[in-house]
Amino acid sequence: MSAESTSASLRIDKWLWTTRFFKTRSLATAAIDAGHVRLNGAAVKPAREVRPGDTIDLSIGHQRWSIVVHAIATTRGPASAAQQLYRETEQSAQRRATEQEARRLAPAPGSERGERPTKRDRRQIHRFTDNT
Repeated sequence: MSAESTSASLRIDKWLWTTRFFKTRSLATAAIDAGHVRLNGAAVKPAREVRPGDTIDLSIGHQRWSIVVHAIATTRGPASAAQQLYRETEQSAQRRATEQEARRLAPAPGSERGERPTKRDRRQIHRFTDNT
């Protein structure tokens, strides 16, 4: 993974994809459009340029990140190299750890079941809806 000079910049959607926060650029763009990404405290569009020293606030599912950009990479490489491009703030790391512990100790109701109903659940749903 080649890192450019500190004066370089890159689109925020490409940077989030390069640093492996999102699996595809279109997922990164969708998160930015949905307002889950803020650059230096302000809402951004996918074409906004990111430079070293910028702060990015990012929400992915239940996790909220606050990271500082260290470098810009031109290509997407391995995760170990991608982690060298940013640094998570101490407050963010502590907040994520406490939120993760809270979710572990008190899971949301119904979270032990999957997203989709089981075969047994589907049968009960069909019995209920067919009898009306």
